[in-house]
Amino acid sequence: MNSPIVNTEPVSSGTTLFIVSAVQFLAPFMMSAVGVALPAIGQFYTASAVSLSLVEMTYILALSLFLLPAGRLADIYGRKKMFTTGVIIFTLATTLLPFAPSIWVFIAFRFLQGVGASFNISTSIAILSAVFPKEHRGRAMGFAVASVYLGLSAGPTLAGVMIAYLGWKWIFLVTVPVALLIVILTLTFLKGEWKGAPGQTFDYTGSLIYMLSLSGLIVGISHLEHGLWALVLTCLGALGLIGFSVFEYHRKSPIIDMRLIVRNRVLAFSNIATWINYAASFGLTFFFSLYLQIVKGLPPQTTGLILIIQPVIQAVLSPVAGSFADRLSPAKMATAGMAICAAGLGLAAFINSTSEISLVIQILIIMGIGFALFSTPNMTTIMGSVEPSHYGIASSLVATMRTLGMLTAMTIITTLLSMFMGNAGITPETIPGFIRTLHVGFICFSLLSLIGIIFSTVRVQRKS
Repeated sequence: MNSPIVNTEPVSSGTTLFIVSAVQFLAPFMMSAVGVALPAIGQFYTASAVSLSLVEMTYILALSLFLLPAGRLADIYGRKKMFTTGVIIFTLATTLLPFAPSIWVFIAFRFLQGVGASFNISTSIAILSAVFPKEHRGRAMGFAVASVYLGLSAGPTLAGVMIAYLGWKWIFLVTVPVALLIVILTLTFLKGEWKGAPGQTFDYTGSLIYMLSLSGLIVGISHLEHGLWALVLTCLGALGLIGFSVFEYHRKSPIIDMRLIVRNRVLAFSNIATWINYAASFGLTFFFSLYLQIVKGLPPQTTGLILIIQPVIQAVLSPVAGSFADRLSPAKMATAGMAICAAGLGLAAFINSTSEISLVIQILIIMGIGFALFSTPNMTTIMGSVEPSHYGIASSLVATMRTLGMLTAMTIITTLLSMFMGNAGITPETIPGFIRTLHVGFICFSLLSLIGIIFSTVRVQRKS
């Protein structure tokens, strides 16, 4: 097996951290900001609800499909090369989006933007891990993770202001100079190259099986309310991913080394913990957004200010958690964070139509603290459990688990809404059904968190 090629030129760790943090900010910012702009985009293009749903779906789909293949390509051909390619694709797509002549061209550019974002996300953490020594890696990871939360929280706020005063196109026009700055900094200051598997071949067959199976799973899950065809597509996608795992186990040069995952319990259980924690926690904002506006009657602006509490706390505490993870056991810190999240979700299950808004705020604070303690130490644990030659695939794998966790959360919510509310909309008249859905949903999410704690605890025991 070829030894990994590491960077032989001096690299500024500060500049690298800024570049990585900037791309970690832009990808979620583009997700949350465009979500707020969908009504304005729909009005501009006279677009249907289905085509507007595709605006978000194609971005998430592209992100999910290309994370693992991009990570493998980076290990073979160079992480900086793939990172730079991703930044250029992202910048190009962002520049083209406000000038799209139709909603379908807009959707195509949105997919391209997701491809660029996937290249960046799959390689940025791997580059950060290569540049920062182990004793300082946790703090650096903390800033990168904080940037993700800043992007998620800043998206709705900044998008709302730009839509109100400048128009929805400025969401993209303002992002372009930042993306161009990242391109310039990358080409100027990010010297040398990192390769984890130079000379190996890329698994095109495995990549095709993976992308087709995951596409079927995501599209099927997203349309379960449409009947049998969606359920069949979901099952075929799930079976395809199982077949993909078996196929990859026997490949010489797979896009994901299943043997590494099977042998490395810390890596395996940490990624399962990532998937479960995001599956358990991602639905919180969805439920609370509807609860505050429909049940409590708050305007969207006030609701946004309340919901921003959690990501802001996560952004502030993530670097602190990363610093502690450099000195303490990051796996134990992540387990503690997951336990705090489970407590917050358990408390959320007691919310009813007469609950005080202060209870929602308390839960968001608890979840912000818990997620900050989980995310950065968990990422540090994952990157510390593999050799530098596997940084690319480890970085891609954890990003994929995050995305699958979000999809799992929305699948649970969609199923529960269908069970308890049928085809009825969420209106003041259907509040009792919504509250029942909320109760059952948070009970399910609490139980998921408890399962995640078990996996995280076993990981701690295995590591010690």
